[in-house]
Amino acid sequence: MARDSCLARVTAGVAIGGAVGGAVGAVYGTYEAIRYKVPGLLKIRYIGQTTLGSAAIFGLFLGAGSLIHCGKSY
Repeated sequence: MARDSCLARVTAGVAIGGAVGGAVGAVYGTYEAIRYKVPGLLKIRYIGQTTLGSAAIFGLFLGAGSLIHCGKSY
């Protein structure tokens, strides 16, 4: 079985990081919107911003970690 290419590993890392970050961001954004009593439809905007921001950061870090790990052979 051929080993995965480095690009495939980094892409998978970014995708998994984005999914995990999005889930965490949605939960945290909902909690913060309720806690700070964000009015009306601004709650949806606030939750969306938190979700996308978290997904981007988690995806970036997991992708970078996968890229660093990609060069190592065991």
